[in-house]
Amino acid sequence: MATQRAVRIIGAPLDLGQSRRGVDMGPSALRYAGLEERLASIGFDVEDRGNLRTREPEALAVGDLRARYLPEILDACAALAQAVCESVESGAVPLVLGGDHSVALGTLAGLATAAESAGGVLWIDAHGDLNRPETSPSGNVHGMPLAASLGLAGEMFAHPALPLPTVDPARVALVGVRELDPDEREIVRTTGIRVFTMSEIDRIGIERAVTEALARVAGPGFTHVSLDLDALDPEVAPGVGTPVRGGLTYREAHLACELVAESGQAGSLEVVEVNPILDRENTTASTAVELVASALGKTIL
Repeated sequence: MATQRAVRIIGAPLDLGQSRRGVDMGPSALRYAGLEERLASIGFDVEDRGNLRTREPEALAVGDLRARYLPEILDACAALAQAVCESVESGAVPLVLGGDHSVALGTLAGLATAAESAGGVLWIDAHGDLNRPETSPSGNVHGMPLAASLGLAGEMFAHPALPLPTVDPARVALVGVRELDPDEREIVRTTGIRVFTMSEIDRIGIERAVTEALARVAGPGFTHVSLDLDALDPEVAPGVGTPVRGGLTYREAHLACELVAESGQAGSLEVVEVNPILDRENTTASTAVELVASALGKTIL
C-alpha cells in the first residue's frame, strides 16, 4: 500500500451487528484522533468522503433473532460496497472506518466487484467471525461477516448488490485469534483457512506469523487487511465491545502493520469495533490511527 499515495476515507458507522451501543461513533473518534493529519504527514493525498448513512436500532424491528437487523445491515453494506468499488476504480486506497465488523461484508464485496474476482484477506481479530445464523450464540451479525464473505452463511445473506462469495478460503488468514465457537472451529477444519492463534504467536513470534499469513493471502484480484481493535489486548485497546484478555501487545500490533506495509500486497484497509463510549481518553482510537499509519508505510527512520 505504501506505493499508492492516494487514500480515500470512507466512514461506515454501522452498529446494528452487535449489542453494545457506541461503535457507530468509531469513525468520528478516529478522525478526532487526527487520522487525516497523520496520513498527510507521511505523504498521502487524503480524501475524506464522510460517513455513509446507516439506520439506528431504535427505529427498527430486530427481525430474525438468528441474525438481528440483517436486511438493514445488508443494505448498508451494499452502499459501502459501491463506495469501495468507486475508490478502487479511482486509484485510491479505500480506508474504511467502522462501525462494527459486519461492515467487512460490504468492503469485501466492493473489492471483489472492482477486481471482478474473489481475493484474499488478512483478518486481524480476537474472534473468527465465522458464525452463521443457525450457529451464532447471539444472533449478532458482526460475528458472521467472514463466513458470509466465504459464501457459507446461507441464503439469508443474499442481496443483489453483494456478490458472494468474495474471498477464496485458500487465501484467508486470521491473526490474533483467542476465541472460536465450536461451529467456527469446524469451518476452519473443513475449509483449510489458516488461523494463527495467540498461543501459536507466543510460540513462533508475531513476525513469522504475519509473514506466513501474508504469503497465504497473496494472489490475484485483491488483498485486503481487516483490523478489529479487539485483536489487541484490552490493556492497550480498552475501547472495544468484545474485549478478550491476552491479545496483541502495542509493539506486536505495530510490527504486524509494518510487515503489511513492507509486503506491498494490500490495496485496502479497514479498522473496526472502536467504541469511544467504552474507551479511556480516546486511547483506542489514537492507537488505531498509529496502526493505520504503520500499515500505510510509516517508518521510524
